[in-house]
Amino acid sequence: MTNTTETPQVSLDTFFETAHAFHRTAALKAAVELDVFTAIGEGADTADALAQRCKASERGTRILCDYLTVIGFLTKTGNRFALTQDSAIFLDKRSPGYVGAALEFLLAPTQTEAFRDLAAVVRKGGTIMSDDEGVVAPDHPVWIKFARAMAPLMALPAESLANLLVSGSEEKWKVLDIAAGHGLYGIAVAKQNRNANVFAVDWAGVLTVAEENANAAAVTDRYHIIPGSAFTVDYGTDYDLALLTNFLHHFDAATCQKLLAKVYAALKPGGRAAILEFIPDEDRISPPVPAQFSLMMLATTPGGDAYTFSQYEEILRDVGFVESHLHPVPPTYFRAVIAVK
Repeated sequence: MTNTTETPQVSLDTFFETAHAFHRTAALKAAVELDVFTAIGEGADTADALAQRCKASERGTRILCDYLTVIGFLTKTGNRFALTQDSAIFLDKRSPGYVGAALEFLLAPTQTEAFRDLAAVVRKGGTIMSDDEGVVAPDHPVWIKFARAMAPLMALPAESLANLLVSGSEEKWKVLDIAAGHGLYGIAVAKQNRNANVFAVDWAGVLTVAEENANAAAVTDRYHIIPGSAFTVDYGTDYDLALLTNFLHHFDAATCQKLLAKVYAALKPGGRAAILEFIPDEDRISPPVPAQFSLMMLATTPGGDAYTFSQYEEILRDVGFVESHLHPVPPTYFRAVIAVK
């Protein structure tokens, strides 16, 4: 009798790919700094031509571009390199979708240093960075860098969320934008509803960036600022809509509940709170990007997390919201929870 039992395939691929994952980060950072993607888009498609254009050695340029091809950022035919569709859209500076500047925040010391001893972070159950270093420190200058660097990356989700919320409405709205940052979420609502007035809450330095973006979007006359901490500043009342975008994940559940109770009090009856976040499924291991985000919060905050919809639903119910619903925000990784007072 033939034994049909097959020996399981084993591989060290995942081990080595993960151990060397920092190589990928370094290669992308180097390519953006050297302007490799833009240079290829402009026609400098050989190692020699790229080296001259990027003011680098031919050997170094060839090896870097070969590596970028292996990991999926470039293609190669003969000795000529070309951009992939994604690289052309997101990494060529001539593209309106360019997001390379986001690396200034994503690879800032507040993000990378938090992972220098992850075992210690896991033992503690939260960041080992000091209060002054951590990203939730009051008026931390990293958020000005965030506002400037991340705006291009947030343009698409801001428009997508506004589409979901506005849906053709031209009613007179009073909109509260909590931790507004670059301001794009509130600005997108104001652009789609010409009768919406936005009141943006954030640190004063950060709000200067939001005001610049509001001016560029020609909504300055309907854009107002409320400088200060989202936890202590007076919001005012009678809001039709409150935006909480990529903010609640920085805090533990009790702090989220405290903030949402404050938002609830600022809304008029029937008003809505819109939470946009990385929201994993209930198993907390899918989809991959939202599920992995919890590790970032573990390393960089004292108690933040990527919360599931059921967790948001419970908190919102406890502070008084009568209903809440989960919505996809395609084509992004984000999901939105919209709750009604």
